[in-house]
Amino acid sequence: MARLRTLPKARDRISFLYFEHCRIEQDERAIAVFKEKDKFFVPCASIGTLLIGPGTSITHAAIKTLADNACEVHWVGADTLRFYASGKGGAGKTDRLQHQVSLWADSLQRLNVVRRMYQFRFQEDLDDNLTLEQIRGLEGVRVRKTYGQLSKATGVEWKGRNYKQTDWNDADPINKALSIANSCLYAVCQAALNSVGYSPALGFIHTGKPLSFAYDIADLYKADTAIPAAFEAVSETFFELEPFVRRKCREKFHQHRLMQHIVHDVDRILQFGNPDHEAEPVCFLWDDQLQWVEGGKNWSDEE
Repeated sequence: MARLRTLPKARDRISFLYFEHCRIEQDERAIAVFKEKDKFFVPCASIGTLLIGPGTSITHAAIKTLADNACEVHWVGADTLRFYASGKGGAGKTDRLQHQVSLWADSLQRLNVVRRMYQFRFQEDLDDNLTLEQIRGLEGVRVRKTYGQLSKATGVEWKGRNYKQTDWNDADPINKALSIANSCLYAVCQAALNSVGYSPALGFIHTGKPLSFAYDIADLYKADTAIPAAFEAVSETFFELEPFVRRKCREKFHQHRLMQHIVHDVDRILQFGNPDHEAEPVCFLWDDQLQWVEGGKNWSDEE
């Protein structure tokens, strides 16, 4: 049985691929995508997230191969905005999850993480006397400035962020593009977090949603990836906006080496120690004095 450590790390993977109106089957250690008269081979270990749109069928064997290679699968709507379900193979260790929970459950430590997240966005030191409300106000100013600068640079009219999923057809092109780009970024962040064992649900800034932590992490990169991708896409075309935005997102994610940075940045923000440490492939027993001791049974090694 192949161990997860033999698979490519999150930083070595392509961020995401999207397919619709096709059939997906297993082909040895890869998947084969059949679309009209074309056939595409996709090595499962080389992608972080597979987004499956409407009109797509996928075999049980293909799903198993994707799971064995730690590739997430998301079933989404035609415009990538509606999220229906996801499947993942899971990480091989829980040390990051335990560390995340310990910070999340401690109000003082959680506040420190929130401040480090905002400081990461500003790329400069924040005054220790600033309240969380004041920091959020500064962040709002920074985001509005980003929108204004990109509107001026691309010539795309900007009237403000105004989008409701129930009124999708009434939204202007730039708001549609931003929602599509954000959905792609959320999916990639969720895949990266899951791949190393963090919980996408335990957010520090966002809370109460299954992807709260994914939203936290996505906000670290929006100004450099998703937002520019949306403005550039709308400045170039109004037709087939959804696939064009996805292509722009892939370009931005590759340009900014997103997959190479997510896990390292999250480890640094959460101050996770020794991220390259490889735990032994055997269960440990909790101990009230030593925290853990060797023991348990590694059933995967049974013949």
